[in-house]
Amino acid sequence: MPTVLITGCSSGFGLETARHFADNGWNVVATMRTPREDILPASDRVRIVALDVTDPNSIARAIAAAGPIDALVNNAGIGFLNAAEGTSMGTVRDIFETNTFGTIAIAMAQAVLPQFRERRAGVIVNVTSSVTLLPLPLLSVYTASKAAVNAFSDVLALEVEPFGIRVRVVLPGRAPHTSFGDNARKLMTAGFPEPYSGMVEQVFAGWAQDTGPVTGPGDVAAAVWRAVTDQNAPAHIPAGADAVALAG
Repeated sequence: MPTVLITGCSSGFGLETARHFADNGWNVVATMRTPREDILPASDRVRIVALDVTDPNSIARAIAAAGPIDALVNNAGIGFLNAAEGTSMGTVRDIFETNTFGTIAIAMAQAVLPQFRERRAGVIVNVTSSVTLLPLPLLSVYTASKAAVNAFSDVLALEVEPFGIRVRVVLPGRAPHTSFGDNARKLMTAGFPEPYSGMVEQVFAGWAQDTGPVTGPGDVAAAVWRAVTDQNAPAHIPAGADAVALAG
């Protein structure tokens, strides 16, 4: 059976994607910063492995523990919301370390490319965000961290195609029922700059009143499955009805 390594499996998109692949007969290496054996059904096909995508040593240990894999799904990420003026450079670096540098691994991708290249086969799927399709206020840093992965993925796809390796991007829409918001608030300790208070109120009011379609973990799992298993899947795959609408 083929094997997939998925990052950020402690909740939300990553957890549902791990379940989806396991239910469809794949061997799954489900990684997370703090391993929890109880969040996935016990199975010979599922392994829980510790991984911090910002730590090169942790990446090396996880790749060694995983053994040969057929697909890498870079799903780990953190959210953030604030005006650019109110965002410290320390916070910017933290977001890019996880969302951008850890994903493109220049960390994770670099870690698996040698084995994919030697076998002349393999798939890398990077999960980014539909906010890269439509600029939204207070999301400048988060959007930049995800847009960089989109651009990286497009160029990486050209570089590795001669070795039989595919690279795809999945772009989820707004997912209010995941832990994204809770995770984002952990980085928002400084609050919003006072001059932007009106904008902040408007943004939050808009979200509260929004009754349009949203994205669920199952939407993302299905899009990732398509990216991995369908050789003719497009380079960028929106996940969720709202993301599909934005993509046109």
